Amino acid sequence: MADADRFTPDEAPPTDGKDQTSQPDAEQTPAQRFLDGDKPPQEEVEHPTRLMRIAHMVRSMLDEVRTTELDEAGRERLAEIHDQAIASLKEIVSEDLGAELEEMNLLPDGTPSGSELRVAQAQLAGWLEGLFRGIQASMATEQQLQQLAQFQRRQAIEGGGRQGGAGQYL
Repeated sequence: MADADRFTPDEAPPTDGKDQTSQPDAEQTPAQRFLDGDKPPQEEVEHPTRLMRIAHMVRSMLDEVRTTELDEAGRERLAEIHDQAIASLKEIVSEDLGAELEEMNLLPDGTPSGSELRVAQAQLAGWLEGLFRGIQASMATEQQLQQLAQFQRRQAIEGGGRQGGAGQYL
């Protein structure tokens, strides 16, 4: 890990007096890459509000399946809704997330049992929870990179490119 990766925005990373903006990408710190406009690879969600609505519906359906004994028609309908939820999610997430979601869709053909529906709904709800946590972690990382980049900009401006440390002016 590079030295600059270990510092918080409140600490200055060590500098060697070189212009660090001219470094190749492999040697740049995450904050420098952020300043250059590079963003970390992300799993994308096109419509976050739609994602939230679908997630809320999945959670509500899971609660319903846990507390109600469904007849065959109810199980068929819930299986349809489950499949529609997955199809809707695949429309709004990146290809990688869509493929991950497709691998998870394990409802059997025909009418699933109540326990199969509970497992499928719990699995989907868990996946969505993991997605939300990943989004939160990504946002926190981006905020930290922004703070570090801002700190480094301030240090460069305040330092004015001068060499040496603090001391008396003679």
